[in-house]
Amino acid sequence: MDTYTKTTLSLVTDEPALYGELKLHFEPKHELVWCYMAPRERACLTPGLLMEMNSWFERLRTRQGPDASQPIRYHVVASAVPGVYNYGGDLELFIRLVQAGDREGLRRYAGLCNDALHYNLSRFGRDLTTIALVQGDALGGACQVVFSHDVVVAERGVRMGMPETLFNLPPGLGALPILTRKVGPAMAERMIMSGESYTAEALHEMGLVHVLAEPGEGELAVYDFIRRQRRMGVATRALRRMQDRLHPVTREQLDAMVDVWLDAALSLSDRDLRMIDRLNRRQKVTGERQRQVAR
Repeated sequence: MDTYTKTTLSLVTDEPALYGELKLHFEPKHELVWCYMAPRERACLTPGLLMEMNSWFERLRTRQGPDASQPIRYHVVASAVPGVYNYGGDLELFIRLVQAGDREGLRRYAGLCNDALHYNLSRFGRDLTTIALVQGDALGGACQVVFSHDVVVAERGVRMGMPETLFNLPPGLGALPILTRKVGPAMAERMIMSGESYTAEALHEMGLVHVLAEPGEGELAVYDFIRRQRRMGVATRALRRMQDRLHPVTREQLDAMVDVWLDAALSLSDRDLRMIDRLNRRQKVTGERQRQVAR
């Protein structure tokens, strides 16, 4: 299979301070942008990582990235953390805000999450295909990030799931509308309430993973998908626009769920929070491993 070299996007190297937790690469040949999450502290959706993602997504929306002379047809969100896509919501922050009864702090964090989901669901207002490349486990809010993409490419053996109900919390704000759109309301509720994690293979059978790749071959699978998709790109993009009209997931829908989620979060018991802290410790261990790799 061909070997490809990524060209660092000049926009990013001109302003490195803006993107300390993202690695961005643009390949004009394939009209493709790679966006790798590279969190500094923990492999989760910290406010810092979300703000950088939203900053980059806004640049895409307003055409401050590659312009008409360098069109973008594909945007990929992947992870630079070995073995982990993302462990979802920032649980250290979540626990602290819940214990303090800080409803507005939780609301601000929910707003950052909704911003990122809506940018991706709307394809940044551009005529492109969004792709999630999953080469490691994705939990909680990270699953919503994954399933908010048009196409999911996942390596065999990785696991994805929403464990929130296991510690008495509904999943993040996009889970129900996004999964309902993808697999229908009954299956969406079943997945959410079970708290179960699923292999990429199982999700492929359910239609939530579109392309299965062998371990270590996820990027090559993305290139292969792009080659195959180009032959019917017009039809594919038109079908997605039809789906958007038939089964929209709007920003209004996402925001309408915030207060319900806040009420549930602020009703959690000390026992519930102790269970959440177990996953929080897992995020911290992964963050330490990431710092060691960076060094």
